[in-house]
Amino acid sequence: MAKQGKLSLLGISAFCESMASMLDAGIDIAEAVSLLKQKGKSSGQLNEGIDVIQKSVEEGSSLKDAMVKSELFPDYVLDMVEAGEATGKSEDVFRRLSDYYGRQHSLTEKIKTTIIYPLAMIVLIIIVLYLMLKMVLPAFSDVYETLTGSLSESSFAYIDYAFLFCRIAFVVMIILVLAVIALYFLYNSSLKEKIQKLLSIIPGFRSIMENLALYRFTSAYEVYLSSGSLQDEALEKAAVMADYDPVRTRIDECGKRMAEGHGFAVSANDCELYEPIYARMLIPAEKSGNTESTLNRLVDLLSDSVMDNADHILNSLESVLSAVLMVTVAIALLSVMLPLIGIMNSIG
Repeated sequence: MAKQGKLSLLGISAFCESMASMLDAGIDIAEAVSLLKQKGKSSGQLNEGIDVIQKSVEEGSSLKDAMVKSELFPDYVLDMVEAGEATGKSEDVFRRLSDYYGRQHSLTEKIKTTIIYPLAMIVLIIIVLYLMLKMVLPAFSDVYETLTGSLSESSFAYIDYAFLFCRIAFVVMIILVLAVIALYFLYNSSLKEKIQKLLSIIPGFRSIMENLALYRFTSAYEVYLSSGSLQDEALEKAAVMADYDPVRTRIDECGKRMAEGHGFAVSANDCELYEPIYARMLIPAEKSGNTESTLNRLVDLLSDSVMDNADHILNSLESVLSAVLMVTVAIALLSVMLPLIGIMNSIG
């Protein structure tokens, strides 16, 4: 299993950006690493890791081996640092890693919001329903019970229906919350592929998972190419970043086409790895030698697509849940107001 590391996505991005800036300024690696330590703090995960890296580099270890000893970084970062050292492109590699993990952080936060915000709305609906069932409806029901002489049986029926509706809605909302929590834990378990297949039934989620996997693969592929890797080698290494099975299948097919002597752009187009409009961008770029810049543009487009899909799902869920909340409150209020209207009419 690939080592995941301990630094957050944003922490990795900040580390790589700082390293790129200092290497660009001509600072040697050992000094650059020492400058990353937080002054006034002798402990902490990052400082302890930096101490290990600095000591290892001063003892003659490569930066990649030193970073391995710190246990702060995932395998992808370590592989890219090794490639950067081998080709003399450490600064470029760190810069691209910073961009990659910065985007990853933004996308991850967006996806979290897409999940957490609707979940919070559902919890709010549950609270409102609980208050209706435990306080509002029983209070009005007790009042009307004392006035049975002036109320018809149909008036009480409104409250009975409201109780039934609120109970059903309450149970449904509880089930939804439990389902979302269960899916979250199952998604992060060995059942991830099965959960992905389940979620892929929903068009919006399928698009997010596909574009997110393509984004991760394309970002990694572009960085491997920029570090000096050959196309087939870069594709093989970058394929592990795509964690959505349908995309992995198309990448494997693309690899087979490349093994037959075709370039990446043609192979990607033939295997329909990307949408046609994206694939057509790569063919002229590859012929003109602008593959890396076009891949970088493609990464931006895929990132924007994930963001747009997440926004669409979030807006749709917000509208649906807001409607559910308003309908629930409206039905409950009408159920207690209609008997009151009957009382007022009987008094008048």
